[in-house]
Amino acid sequence: MFHCQYTGKLVILSAPSGAGKSTIVKHLLKTFPRLEFSVSATSRAPRGTERNGVEYYFLSPEEFSKAVERGEFVEWEEVYAGTCYGTLCTELERIWSKGNVIIFDVDVKGGIRLKEIFGDKALSIFIMPPSIEELRSRLIGRGTDAPEVIERRIQKAETEISYCHKFDRIVVNDRLEEAVEEVTTLIRDFIG
Repeated sequence: MFHCQYTGKLVILSAPSGAGKSTIVKHLLKTFPRLEFSVSATSRAPRGTERNGVEYYFLSPEEFSKAVERGEFVEWEEVYAGTCYGTLCTELERIWSKGNVIIFDVDVKGGIRLKEIFGDKALSIFIMPPSIEELRSRLIGRGTDAPEVIERRIQKAETEISYCHKFDRIVVNDRLEEAVEEVTTLIRDFIG
């Protein structure tokens, strides 16, 4: 069991890889000064220019496992074989201590788990791609993954989409501007 003191509100955005969730989160952070991004921990190594404490808290697999044993995570998941991601209690406490509202950019299972834990203090939003074909096209367009990785992401996306009904709201990201506007309205109503 985790050992956090939690008192504030939080917003959860989840989506399959390539659905536009991270782009929407960037817009929201510019729009709402009280929103603060929750930096997740991961057991994977940094990629490219990623920095510890900025994109993720990078822990070795052993450090991650020990933090789990000590109850330092609110939630965590082995998202890909051998690669874990999770939310540290200290991260939530850091943000709430400033009076801010936490925004999460998390995988679908993590989003569902956070909603279960925090209930009405959380607004969970599922960002839905317009179609699997469009999602595949976006992933290819990124140019960051090999074809077999893209196919794994597509298979995972199909499973993740089957859980969309577990979220408070579903926003289809067919046109980015419209999706951003819809999510902005939902959050404005939630945080007041």
